[in-house]
Amino acid sequence: MKHLHLLFVALAFASFAGRLALAEFKPDMLAQKWLKIAPHVIAALLLLSGIALVFQGRWLEGDYGWIVAKVVVLPIFIVLGLLAMKREGTARWGFAGGALLCFLYIAKVAVSKTVFPLSKVSVGTHAELDTQRSA
Repeated sequence: MKHLHLLFVALAFASFAGRLALAEFKPDMLAQKWLKIAPHVIAALLLLSGIALVFQGRWLEGDYGWIVAKVVVLPIFIVLGLLAMKREGTARWGFAGGALLCFLYIAKVAVSKTVFPLSKVSVGTHAELDTQRSA
């Protein structure tokens, strides 16, 4: 399931980057029906495989703040991506950069399983923190 989810992550990123390039250089191509439908199918499969991974990995039984962080940032990524597709010029690239940062944050959180993946501070359960303090 993990590899399938990673495939959908790669497809979602490629789809975003490809549609962004089309919006900039060949916007008329975005009117094609398959280019309107495919991103939604990919996103749905990505979300379903992510939900399946949560239950398969039994991640809701432990510290799941990292899952919540991903769910909170996901709509921000979607809104910024939509704005990047609709705007032109430097605004497009600003929104695209913001969407890319959200995407990278979600990926880093998924790998590190922590809400603050760039911090050296460990965020864990109270029992884990008590153990770290006493050590």
